[in-house]
Amino acid sequence: LHFSLFLAIYLAALLANGLIITAVACDHHLHTPMYFFLLNLSLLDLGSISTTVPKSIHNSLWNTRTISYLGCCAQVLGFYFFISAEYSILTVMAYDRFVAICRPLHYGTLMDSRACVQMAAAAWASGFLHALLHTGNTFSLPLCQGNEVEQFFCEIPQILKLSCSNSYLREVGLIVVSLCLLFACFIFIVVSYVQIFRAVLRISSEQGRHKAFSMCLPHLAVVSLFLSTGTFADLKPPSISSPALDLVVAVLYSLVPPTLNPLIYSMRNEELKNAL
Repeated sequence: LHFSLFLAIYLAALLANGLIITAVACDHHLHTPMYFFLLNLSLLDLGSISTTVPKSIHNSLWNTRTISYLGCCAQVLGFYFFISAEYSILTVMAYDRFVAICRPLHYGTLMDSRACVQMAAAAWASGFLHALLHTGNTFSLPLCQGNEVEQFFCEIPQILKLSCSNSYLREVGLIVVSLCLLFACFIFIVVSYVQIFRAVLRISSEQGRHKAFSMCLPHLAVVSLFLSTGTFADLKPPSISSPALDLVVAVLYSLVPPTLNPLIYSMRNEELKNAL
């Protein structure tokens, strides 16, 4: 059951994100900043789900529960890299929507190809730095409470449970700093959308308002899905924690967004539908 379910989710994510990447890369009508960032988002979704699920599928198929120490390090580094970079890209995409709707006359100047590449590179670089700090800090702790991670992939909270050192407070401090940065990005996204909706409501034509909303609502839905699943995973009280619930929460924040994001973006997007 585990093998079949995870394989179906993984193949769906591969197909959906692969179609988005192919459509954006091959159709010159989609060579715009909005679709450039969408391509980056799909690449990050593919990376995040490919870091965790194939190993889990392999273990369930061969009836094993093992991963090497270096494999675990690589999985933590890869997963947190792709997740962190994805949140940065979503923040950049909010800025792109803000400029397109609130500063349309300056859009070509503010969002030229060079600026887009620089913002995307900054998002990927910040994600790698964030993941490197977490991975180095986590695996520098002495682990002496056994060697069994109660999860289908190497997850930092589960690894910290194996530590017998008080220096885990360093990791807690790093998590607090990360949450502050995430909150700052969240505030930026909220402020951007407040300005966007104020501008949209001032548009006189109904067709113009509909076009603006259809451009913004998919991004807003993806951000909400990403934040709600991630926030619940991080902030759920320890009193309700159990292996079964931890597994469900991990599936929600690690597998559901990469699979649903392409569907959310293509559902009401006629340009993307035509390209596909």
